[in-house]
Amino acid sequence: MENTSKKQTTATQVISPEQLLQHYQGHRKLTRKVIETFPENDFFNHSIGGMRPFSEITKELLAIAVPGLTEIVSGANGDFDENKDYGHTKAQFLEKWDRDTEEINKLWRQIPLERYQEHITLFGQYEGTVQSSILYFIDNEIHHRGQGFVYLRALDIEPPFFYNRD
Repeated sequence: MENTSKKQTTATQVISPEQLLQHYQGHRKLTRKVIETFPENDFFNHSIGGMRPFSEITKELLAIAVPGLTEIVSGANGDFDENKDYGHTKAQFLEKWDRDTEEINKLWRQIPLERYQEHITLFGQYEGTVQSSILYFIDNEIHHRGQGFVYLRALDIEPPFFYNRD
């Protein structure tokens, strides 16, 4: 006899927003270590194969994190601007990184669980869900941090261990 009853599926949360934030902030801690590891001049000038210096890559990461979360929280679209001036020293970039780390924590608390599956468009052009957008922020940072690792190795500098996100 064939079973014709409908199977009910229930959604199960795999990771909590707090756990996702801790994961994201772990990656940000590691990226901060990469920034710290660069010699001052090389942070702004070293590149390989036409890729951007790590300071320019860092500008992109800064242009995504807080502005993207601000859009998620407010619902208001803004422009993606990776050309802001964060200063001319590595210390100034690190200060901005640290301020943004705190701002991410504040914004994160304003995203209710039910919004994670909501469809959004970030920066007026990137469509997805809140969750997929946040995962993109993390994936993009990992990708660019890998470029930083390559730069550091080319400079004969040992990068931080990729798994050390403390």
